Amino acid sequence: MGYSPFRPLGVTHHHPGRSYAGFTLVTTIDGDVACLVDLRGRVVHHWRLPLPAFYAYLLDDGHLLAALKIPRPAVRFGGMYGLLAELDWDGELVWQYEDPALHHDMARLRNGNTMLLRWAQIPPEIHHRVAGGQPGTEDEGGVMWGDELLEVTPAGQAVWHWKSYEVFDPQRDAMCPLEYRYEWSHCNAVEELSDGNLAVSFRRIDTIAILERASGRFRWQWGRGELSHQHDPTELPNGNLLVFDNGVHRVGAYERSRLVEVDPRTDQIVWQYLAQPESSFYSRNISGAQRLPNGNTLACEGDCGRLFEVTAAGEIVWEYHNPFFADSPGIGRANRLFRAHRYGPDHPALRGRTPNTAACEWLNRAVGPQ
Repeated sequence: MGYSPFRPLGVTHHHPGRSYAGFTLVTTIDGDVACLVDLRGRVVHHWRLPLPAFYAYLLDDGHLLAALKIPRPAVRFGGMYGLLAELDWDGELVWQYEDPALHHDMARLRNGNTMLLRWAQIPPEIHHRVAGGQPGTEDEGGVMWGDELLEVTPAGQAVWHWKSYEVFDPQRDAMCPLEYRYEWSHCNAVEELSDGNLAVSFRRIDTIAILERASGRFRWQWGRGELSHQHDPTELPNGNLLVFDNGVHRVGAYERSRLVEVDPRTDQIVWQYLAQPESSFYSRNISGAQRLPNGNTLACEGDCGRLFEVTAAGEIVWEYHNPFFADSPGIGRANRLFRAHRYGPDHPALRGRTPNTAACEWLNRAVGPQ
């Protein structure tokens, strides 16, 4: 979507009878606050963050799980954070895990452990065989990075790990030819599925997959020729996966984003959302999508800080432009969002908690009347 510094901020469209009631968690990349906003755009609760943010979401007990950026990351490219912090409803730190190689996503598992995503250096004998990418664009010292999944207990003990480069084939799983070769697969999402396996997304090879925990092998892979540098595959109640197809470097068509629901049993796309005109919906990176209980879908067009809720028929019934900006190194002042999440009033995290706009008055004054 085209970005204008003069566009209205906050809620720009709302159809009360058709949008899903609830509160949306908004965490600006490099910002210092996570905000829970109502459908009018008013902040009803917030968390002060001790470090610049990358992404956050609510746990069922009302705690905030926040990916925060440490000053000296091990790897200096997109998606890094380095510190995972759990804050209670009042903003007090109750748990943290630090690793300078952490990037993009994390998932609190049903067993109470946490699945982390981190960079791992690829052995030279493997990375020299990886096809694709722009020649000579490896990291300093000719290094190429891959992805590792690491499960840690609340005590910080590692109990399971998996490395992408031990599973991918250097030729079959070739990189996009337009990407730099400092990373191979660039995993940007991990989610625990209802059967205990994991949904994962690999941006640079246009692939989403279901990873079998027991074997460490892929039960299902999909996306080549359909997706283009996608984000955020999430499981739906019917067993399908919803994914944000960014559309950057799309082959055979101009760049535009879309939302896609795919059935992994048939590899068929059963629903998609394309804007009209198609070019009016586009985020080259970050971004995500959430299927709401009423059947609508919340889209996070992350690069321009736009959220919108769309019906199954493609009608937009709520739209919000993130009014919270932060200074991002190499980018400037921006309102980018890695993802955002809507929580209904009956969500476990919100039960027994009353929205308090008065306590967030300073934030709502900064946003202006809604």
